[in-house]
Amino acid sequence: MAAFYYGGQAVIEGVMMRGKHQATVAVRQVDGDLLFRTEQLPDALYRHRVARLPFVRGLVMLWEMMILGTRLMIFSANVHAKGQMDREIPKRLMASMMTVSLVFAVGICFGLPLLLTRAGQHLLSSSLAANAAEGAVRLGLFVGYLILMGRVDQMRRVFQYHGAEHKTINAFEHGAPLIPREVQRFSLTHTRCGTAFLLWVVVVSIFVFGLIGHPPILLAIVTRIVLVPVIAAISYEILRLGARFYHLAPVRLVLQPGLWLQHLTTREPSDDQVEVAIAALVPVLNADDVPYVRATAFGATVLAPSHGVAG
Repeated sequence: MAAFYYGGQAVIEGVMMRGKHQATVAVRQVDGDLLFRTEQLPDALYRHRVARLPFVRGLVMLWEMMILGTRLMIFSANVHAKGQMDREIPKRLMASMMTVSLVFAVGICFGLPLLLTRAGQHLLSSSLAANAAEGAVRLGLFVGYLILMGRVDQMRRVFQYHGAEHKTINAFEHGAPLIPREVQRFSLTHTRCGTAFLLWVVVVSIFVFGLIGHPPILLAIVTRIVLVPVIAAISYEILRLGARFYHLAPVRLVLQPGLWLQHLTTREPSDDQVEVAIAALVPVLNADDVPYVRATAFGATVLAPSHGVAG
């Protein structure tokens, strides 16, 4: 049986972890207490035989990033707003903000690189060169965006929680006790990170769009949007293969740029932030009946797996 890959994402002052049956988000409130929200994952989407097929599972992951991840990000934003302003963000305002952000992201990542490349197409020798240039512009915009976000105080904290999520997953996959001092020993980077996935989206898009050739500008814009799920599915399979065969030197070499890029989206977390990531993962593991040995040491609950990685 193939190994099940646990994962998650950082949210505002918290971490979401996803398992086979549920996703749990833990958010640190202003008073220091943790607030949890758990969502059961639909069987048809996550555990149906079709949903586990290659390329189809990439679409499931895309759904998770866009729908589940956004919903739990909104939850964490409301927890933070309530603690800061004693009120939640109005649903209509939040929906408008998310819609504008999505349209802006699609426009910047797919529309703008195309328009810039078409403006300078007289300097390019072929459609392949044009697509390569478009991919380079897309990558430059993506990296620039990450660098800019890293300068925003609130985003730096989100990047710290991102680092906490990676360290916790790495610790779990190496069979280490899930306590902050043990988890902190592990790497900030992970082969299955969403940042690396987005890098592969940029790379794969060069080849996919290259197959289309050089259609009129309006058709080119439409194809860039319509083919996003296809590109995401291919990119996800590359990421899974890379994680599976990471022990091979050539694979590590190919995946290295994605690991380098993660240094823009992660920061060293505090023990308190690692504690939040652990608190989000434990209920997910319990829901999947992952055998764990519980013990108490120095007043803290030590959670150590009784056998390697869950399958």
